[in-house]
Amino acid sequence: MSILLDTCGLLWWTLDPDQLSHEALKACEKMERGEGFVSSISLWELSIKVKNKKLDMGISIEKYVDKLYQLGYLKILPVDEKVWLKNLSLPWSHRDPADRTIVATAKIRNYGLVTSDKRIRKFYEKCIW
Repeated sequence: MSILLDTCGLLWWTLDPDQLSHEALKACEKMERGEGFVSSISLWELSIKVKNKKLDMGISIEKYVDKLYQLGYLKILPVDEKVWLKNLSLPWSHRDPADRTIVATAKIRNYGLVTSDKRIRKFYEKCIW
C-alpha cells in the first residue's frame, strides 16, 4: 500500500521519528523501500507555522523541501482541482482546510495515511497510527 504522510507524520518522520507510533514507524520504513507521498499543502502548513514562529525546524523551509526531494522515495503531490473538489464533497464536518485536503488526497489515491490526528483517524478508515 502506498503511504501518504500528514503534516505531523512528515515532520516527525524527517526530524523526530521517536514521535511516531510503532505502526507508523513501520509504515514509514516500508515507504523508504518504495514510494511515499506528501501533499504540497503540508509544506504550506509547515511554512505558515515557521513564518508565524510557532515552529522552529532548525532549517529553512526551502532547504527542508530540497532535502525532501533528495530522499528519492518521497514524492510531493500537488493539490489540483480533483483534490479541491473531493475536499469540498467530503461528508465530514471538520473545517481545517489542510486536514481536509490531506484526507481528500488519500481518498482519491486510495493511500494509507500516517497520522496521529484522532479526528482524521475517526473519519478515514486507512489511517496508520
